Amino acid sequence: MRLLLIEDDLNLAHQLQHNLEASGYIVDVSGTLSDARYMTNEISYDIIVMDLGLPDGSGLSLLTEWRKSHQHTPVLVLTARDNWEEKVITFQAGADDYVCKPFRQEELLVRLEALLRRSKPHQCPNLSAGGIGLDESTQDAIILESGERISLTSTEYRLLHHFIRNPGRLYSKQKLLDTLYQFDAERESNIVESYIRRLRTKLGKQVIENRRFQGYRYKGLL
Repeated sequence: MRLLLIEDDLNLAHQLQHNLEASGYIVDVSGTLSDARYMTNEISYDIIVMDLGLPDGSGLSLLTEWRKSHQHTPVLVLTARDNWEEKVITFQAGADDYVCKPFRQEELLVRLEALLRRSKPHQCPNLSAGGIGLDESTQDAIILESGERISLTSTEYRLLHHFIRNPGRLYSKQKLLDTLYQFDAERESNIVESYIRRLRTKLGKQVIENRRFQGYRYKGLL
């Protein structure tokens, strides 16, 4: 899952980024509206966490802009503004959820998971496809027929998570690099092949199909 965090408090942004990445998200951070606008034009995000008070304006203006242009990515507003009038205005602008600072990390994670489930109703709510499931709490892969649990690294989990949410879809190497890396991170050209090889070793060669000169496709065990 790729998440954009729009927050100008650097200490809070770094703490949130660390915790979200530990939960399996790829997290890009923006501290201004202008950067956020550019990043959402360049990258397709699964979910956005947004503060309202930013150095170059209110997050509401960008949220309204997205909704008018039919950009329906779920947006969770994370702000210190806790009066009911502000909440009403924010939901009317198109926010999907509203969390006031200070907040509990556990609550934020649960709310993000709920938004993702609602935004992708066609996908299996238990995060399973092709005979393999994912346990989000432990980041284990589960062979559904036998119940066997297979431990994954954080990067293996993120890659398999992406495949299982999009079974049968063909992905280019570049698209998978975008899934694994943050927006401005230095990229290793052979990282995709390396992690797909690891997943095949742990789960079986047939799980991920390699189509020469086209990319990769998740097939699962079935």
